[in-house]
Amino acid sequence: MNDPIDVVKMLEITKSFPGVIALEDVDFTLRKGEIHALVGENGAGKSTLIKVLTGVEQPDKGAIALDDKVVHVRSPQHSQELGISTVYQEVNLCTNISVAENIMLGREPRRFGSIHWQKMNELARKAINRLSLDVDVTQPLGNYSVAIQQMVAITRALEVLSAKVLILDEPTSSLDIHETNLLFDVMRKLKSEGIGIIFITHFLDQIYQIADRITVLRNGKLVGTYEASSMPRFELVAKMLGRSLTELDAIAKVKSQEAEKKDQQHLVEAKGLGRARLLEPVDLELNANEVLGIAGLLGSGRTEMAGLIFGIDAPDSGSLIVDGEKVNKFSPLESLKRGIALCPEDRKAEGVVGDLTIRENIILALQARYGWFKFISTQRQNEIADRYIQLLGIVTPSAEQLVKNLSGGNQQKVILARWLATNPKVLILDEPTRGIDVGAKAEIQKLVMQLAEEGKSCVFISSELEEVVRVSNRVAVLRDHKKVAEYAGSVDEKTLIQAMAGEA
Repeated sequence: MNDPIDVVKMLEITKSFPGVIALEDVDFTLRKGEIHALVGENGAGKSTLIKVLTGVEQPDKGAIALDDKVVHVRSPQHSQELGISTVYQEVNLCTNISVAENIMLGREPRRFGSIHWQKMNELARKAINRLSLDVDVTQPLGNYSVAIQQMVAITRALEVLSAKVLILDEPTSSLDIHETNLLFDVMRKLKSEGIGIIFITHFLDQIYQIADRITVLRNGKLVGTYEASSMPRFELVAKMLGRSLTELDAIAKVKSQEAEKKDQQHLVEAKGLGRARLLEPVDLELNANEVLGIAGLLGSGRTEMAGLIFGIDAPDSGSLIVDGEKVNKFSPLESLKRGIALCPEDRKAEGVVGDLTIRENIILALQARYGWFKFISTQRQNEIADRYIQLLGIVTPSAEQLVKNLSGGNQQKVILARWLATNPKVLILDEPTRGIDVGAKAEIQKLVMQLAEEGKSCVFISSELEEVVRVSNRVAVLRDHKKVAEYAGSVDEKTLIQAMAGEA
């Protein structure tokens, strides 16, 4: 048996940004004719590693070799010239022109100074046939599904850019099962031709369906590279989360189940609630006096489920019942009126408005609930802001401080204050403690449990299983956009990881 040939070697790659070490001495190798899964949670360093490989970012330290020749990848264009091509989840082709034009863009055959359409269509047809696809290359690209558009992007990468390394970044996130299987058939065909493929995904089932090897990153560091066939799912998830198997065996749930002593009142009931490509139909109950924890890897469907309940997306299956009444109109504003609030995962993109004051940020949701024609007086705004600054311990000289000048933990508290000011019956918290210090985390966890004791229903979504276990009365587990388990009463991290890995 021949030794494997490394087409890409990345050695001791280090990359820092102001205040953050994104990659630290990371090694990565891609073999000729292999499908290599690159996995890790948010902030693991996957995107930065790919940006270094494709010339988007320059490393502070380290070396890259292609076919055993050290190269300096100066730019994305240079990486394409070297044979490295990336196909993103959002296809960056032109949907208003034909498939053939997209494939041959920039390399159109010409005759007498004009495009030789017949020749171009022939070349494109030959290129697309390499992937065993039945596509009319004269039709606009926009006439085809996202899956076919990705195949066209791959065809262009292989034919025009002569790629020998193909990077597929979350290519199946918008695909159904049939389309995913079609993509996998193409990936296997390219593998057989010697193309090296880096496959970035959050879907565990797909990793084990298609990948030869798996590289795990965590917090900018290399955890390890493993043969997929010999890596148990449970162990893979544990490595992604930073938990050793012996450590997990020793962890026990210590949270007392106070809610079990109280009568359970259903505030929200989801029955078969789902939306195609976002979330498989799910049954879920949100009860008063209770914290429901949601566990699952990044991309498991946690945020999508929160979005459906809050009305960011409208479901196309099932029903949502709030206080005994079926919901027919889905929108965040309608949810606010029903007493449901959502503290979003990305506080910078969806949460704080940096150029507004703390006071202005806190009253935003409440003002929206009242309507913009029922203006909240400045005096009332100040009363609300001062109350939550004190309640949450927001460190600031005054409510008129710009939010962008606060620390991450205090920004998170401002967002919490915004939703608490609406006095919700149901509060959904999506990664409320991400990126904040230990002290602020403890305060927020304590507040969540206190709100539940006061009769509210809290949904606590977190990648940190330790805090899910600590604050929750019940825990629902999601995997690959499906609810796969639910535990009431005592549960430990090891049980949750087994469910997340599909071994429960």
